[in-house]
Amino acid sequence: MKKLKIALTMGDPAGIGPEQIVQVANDPEFADIELIVYGCKDVIREASDCYVDGAMPQMRETGDLNFSSFEVATEDPRCGIEARNAVMQATLDAINGKVDAIVTAPMNKASVNLAGIPFTGHTELIADMCNVQNYAMMQSSENLRVAFVTTHIPLVDVVKYCTVERIVEVGHLLNNVAKSEGIEKPKLAAAGINPHAGENGYMGREDEDVVKPALEILRSEGVDIDGPFPSDTMFIESIRTQYDGLLSMYHDQGHIPFKMLAFDKGVNSTLGLPIIRTSVDHGTAFNIAWQGKADLGSLKAALRTAIVRAKNKA
Repeated sequence: MKKLKIALTMGDPAGIGPEQIVQVANDPEFADIELIVYGCKDVIREASDCYVDGAMPQMRETGDLNFSSFEVATEDPRCGIEARNAVMQATLDAINGKVDAIVTAPMNKASVNLAGIPFTGHTELIADMCNVQNYAMMQSSENLRVAFVTTHIPLVDVVKYCTVERIVEVGHLLNNVAKSEGIEKPKLAAAGINPHAGENGYMGREDEDVVKPALEILRSEGVDIDGPFPSDTMFIESIRTQYDGLLSMYHDQGHIPFKMLAFDKGVNSTLGLPIIRTSVDHGTAFNIAWQGKADLGSLKAALRTAIVRAKNKA
């Protein structure tokens, strides 16, 4: 059987990405996968010398930034550009079938923006390159999956963008990704928008007028979904463990409980793409960058998730 090929992007050179990537690329757990690191050779060489006794991984060079030319743990437009270049090349290779999936290490949004390039995150960049308008972010850890109807927008705009159509769209994306991970008949739950899911309209009409009709449409289209649940109870163990996926209406509604439950092993995915993309669920951690302290749990989990989906797709 042909080995799976998976791209690992280095992330921001000044952050924890390079040290994480070289360690995972040399982990015996993934010996039967062809892992290809996308990034700057000099940066990866330095990380390899520091953390894996000089064992260089297979590489796809996407830039020529020298390790000595930037300051570790510092926002730098050159680092932002190189991190972005690595992601863009990996995405192109995935679109063209040269790799089976991409797994991304963390980028620093400020560093990219300092280069004069508007950047809100991997999710939006990769979706744009794939020419996809209907996509969503998901955080996952084992059987805990949380998909987001809205993400990087001000809280004041959440109600505006939580439309019936968007809830239905993300509900289907969540249902499909659970199936791609081997769950034949996923069982899902959705949170409400307002406190107590609106208390039948007494704490806002959005759950009555938007969320409930959207869930009815999903059910009519074959999606097994309950709710809306008050968001302060949907994540308690006795409820969340009954479901294969949870639908969150806005960023912090889902991210806060998820990261409390699975911060060191969470996986960030982009749903709705024609390619498989997973990522760590943490940032560049400048406070511990290039100190050998970075936990590998989230990156390993992201790689395992990508492998499962790639095998099921194949």
